[in-house]
Amino acid sequence: MTYTAEINVMPLRELLDPQGKAVESSLNKLGFHASTVRIGKHITLKIEADTKEDANHKAEAACKQLLHNPVMEYYEFTVTE
Repeated sequence: MTYTAEINVMPLRELLDPQGKAVESSLNKLGFHASTVRIGKHITLKIEADTKEDANHKAEAACKQLLHNPVMEYYEFTVTE
């Protein structure tokens, strides 16, 4: 069965996000009055697995082994059919 993992990778909250700060500043200059902008990555991954639990394990492994840098980023994901 094919499952879809929606993965969000974001900078750790305690780290400075220079890209987010630049976007925040630009938004404010345009009159949007944004605060605390954080820029990350969204990854959609199609996973072949027998069960949703297996798909969750595969998504977790992909995140840990390749998709995020644990020194600078954290991740969250959901898996759906």
